[in-house]
Amino acid sequence: MKYVIIGNSAAGIGAIEGIRQIDKSGEITVITNEPYHTYSRPLISYLLQGKVSEQGMDYRDRDFYADNKITLVISQATRVEPESKQVLLADGGSIPYDKLLIAAGSSAFVPPIEGLETVDRKHTFVCYDDAKQLDRSLKGDERVLIVGGGLVGLKCAEGILSRVSAVTVVDLAPMILSSILNQSGAEMVQTHLQDKGIEFILSSGIKKFDRSTAILQEGGEIEFDILVLAVGMRPNTALLDGIAKIERGIVIDKRSQTIAPDIYAAGDCTQTTDISCGQDRVMALLPTAYMQGECAGINMAGGDKIFDRAFPMNAIGFCGLHIITAGSYIGDVYTEDAKGSYKRLFYSNNRLCGYILIGNIDKAGIYTSLIREQTPLDTIDFGLICERPGLMAFCSEDRSNRLGGVSE
Repeated sequence: MKYVIIGNSAAGIGAIEGIRQIDKSGEITVITNEPYHTYSRPLISYLLQGKVSEQGMDYRDRDFYADNKITLVISQATRVEPESKQVLLADGGSIPYDKLLIAAGSSAFVPPIEGLETVDRKHTFVCYDDAKQLDRSLKGDERVLIVGGGLVGLKCAEGILSRVSAVTVVDLAPMILSSILNQSGAEMVQTHLQDKGIEFILSSGIKKFDRSTAILQEGGEIEFDILVLAVGMRPNTALLDGIAKIERGIVIDKRSQTIAPDIYAAGDCTQTTDISCGQDRVMALLPTAYMQGECAGINMAGGDKIFDRAFPMNAIGFCGLHIITAGSYIGDVYTEDAKGSYKRLFYSNNRLCGYILIGNIDKAGIYTSLIREQTPLDTIDFGLICERPGLMAFCSEDRSNRLGGVSE
């Protein structure tokens, strides 16, 4: 059996380990356009800070490819030909397959802002090469402008803060981390980061660039030396255009299989069902990518595996402040707000749907398990959930009465 995997990150590694659970001798070829050992992308900001070495970035040990009998091909896959079952490469070569996995990840979205081409020192912040190029640009006295106040932009800000003279983050949204936090949580994190020296300009995008000047849509200008674009990510789906079903990402089933025979997909390039809300979405998360990849690998090798427990989750820290979020923010809410910590739980139909923890992240494992297993809340000890046990068992009106009419 010839297995071909396009992608060398979490989903691809999961697939290798899934295949080898079933098939110890089949040929596995991994195609990657990055000339590096498999590494953990979330660590690139720590590389800039000097908190992790280049080898410390490794996602698996250095003997991984040899131990698993992997042929590593460093090239760009340009086309999949399902009729002849081969992958075409940018260098003119081709690789045949019996089973194919697309684990191509996602790429930085570069917005079409007027004058962007006039900016000399501009970067994205997604992969190893991005971090290395940004590292070479940093001399110690630069003013850095980061466009994007999401996870990528803020991790970049943290990574370079001690190495530059100023960091300014601009975002169209009225709050930072708008994809994972609510307003109260975002304000808490923003205050923390401002105290560390990061400046924020929110509810305003960039109208145009003029070399080292950014002209804001809401008026005003920002002078900068280095620009980092961290606006968002786009799933890499082009290889399966016209071959598989593609919506926001490559559509896969619970076996990580596409509608195309013998072609699977996993990781950031796919969309799958979020069990916390029942909606299909792209979930660019390392653990989910690995589990989808492992599921694909087992099925590619003739096993029988289902992965149907996907939901968004982020565990991250900024300048010493820990944040864990998971699930969907729907239904009723329970809130604890104390100095230095914030908790909000979301629940509906006797199930925990999601949560936000900032500062004190105790019980995150319990909450995550409740979401993953879809555990009925009336079957557990409510002391595991909140500091006011039993409160979540009551309807919204009764809870309000028991709180003295104070809104949650």
